[in-house]
Amino acid sequence: MVENDAATGLPESKSGRGPVKSAERTARIMEVLAESADALSLSQLQERTGYPRSSLYALLRTLTSLKWIETADGEQSYGVGPRALLAGTAYLDHDPALPIAVQQLESLRAATGYTAHYARLDAPHIIYLATREVTEPKRLVSRVGRQLPAHATALGKALLAERTPEEVDAILPEEPLARLTEHTVTTRSALHAELEASQARGWALEREQNTPGLCCVATSVGYRIPATDAISCSMPASRASDREVDHVAQTMLQHANELAQTLRRKGIR
Repeated sequence: MVENDAATGLPESKSGRGPVKSAERTARIMEVLAESADALSLSQLQERTGYPRSSLYALLRTLTSLKWIETADGEQSYGVGPRALLAGTAYLDHDPALPIAVQQLESLRAATGYTAHYARLDAPHIIYLATREVTEPKRLVSRVGRQLPAHATALGKALLAERTPEEVDAILPEEPLARLTEHTVTTRSALHAELEASQARGWALEREQNTPGLCCVATSVGYRIPATDAISCSMPASRASDREVDHVAQTMLQHANELAQTLRRKGIR
């Protein structure tokens, strides 16, 4: 069914208030390329977007000339270009909460001895905005700018736990939920049980649900209602005894509360 614009009574596509097809397609192309670990061919992009080959190629040619995407393998495949990086960096530069959050992460890392993360909900994913790492035998690759399914991360679970079951269901994709490791929860019922436990204790936990060998503890930062941001600590699963997890969680709750208070005091919402 074609929806009409409330102000004009015309179909949105004719009122000028609906999405512009070329802009919508451009954004989708960038999202598909960002989600892929490898460069994608024209055929792969057509399969993932469903766009006609001729119009898709025209958009790719334009985006390549503007350096939003770049070609590889003799122009047989496409990947994200440098202009996309500049736009992403600008988002981080203009976020007033981020410099304060980074200072808190450094304090949290020092207090726990573990890598600390700061992320934001971009349903149904979370986006990593900052990471402060520690030197480990198996060192984490920085996740800043990356996104992961909210249901597979402690950060995402901490933020989903702030919402009602109905709101969570509206956010989630269809079942089965994406499986990142053999431990990832892939059903809504299993996720709701985890979210209920997270809400009861005030922090979320995941063991090897998105990265084998790692355990993560997270809690929301309550300067917005419902919370959009969360902090976490990642630790080797071999160190994640119940006692250690609880110690890290209590330390993290203190830092999350301090961060929320600072952001509210500075009027950041």
